Amino acid sequence: MTSLVLVRHGETDWNVEGRYQGQADPPLNERGREQARKAAAEIAGLRPDVIYSSPLRRAWETAQIIAEAAGIPRVIPDPRLKEIAQGAWEGMLVTDIQRQFPEEFRLWQERPWDLEIPGRESLRDLEKRVMEAVNDILAKHRGQKIVIVSHKQPIAIIKIHFQGIPREKIWEILPPNGGWEIIQITER
Repeated sequence: MTSLVLVRHGETDWNVEGRYQGQADPPLNERGREQARKAAAEIAGLRPDVIYSSPLRRAWETAQIIAEAAGIPRVIPDPRLKEIAQGAWEGMLVTDIQRQFPEEFRLWQERPWDLEIPGRESLRDLEKRVMEAVNDILAKHRGQKIVIVSHKQPIAIIKIHFQGIPREKIWEILPPNGGWEIIQITER
């Protein structure tokens, strides 16, 4: 049995402001660091074997805090674990996106798997990228406890894949900042 410990990064000021982060790179705020420390204290008790992380600062800093608490000497970066690339929406307030891109935003809320905008990554492309990373990680660490520190949409995709959750429920399974959970993977 392999365990995946899925961790969403701690809070940033952009989370508080309601800005789309995507692959922009704001750091954790103090509350986010506290969320990471709380998660780290809990996850350290699981005695993880390895930690992978998105290289974006908010995830990377969260992963470093967990690694220190768990006594893991190094975090392994994997750019395939980054958040979805939001294109022109990155850095924008949700209210501004709704006003400037009303049709696209409506589709993003109602049928996100169908949204394809030039310069913006689709959920299907994100799924391909993230699951390629996760499958590579699982192949290298069979039977181990693997921590993956990432972002809300990559984590939701992993949950959809391994927990059999319908894709249409993606908005219902997004993890909170600093949230984590364990998924047991049975060898295939």
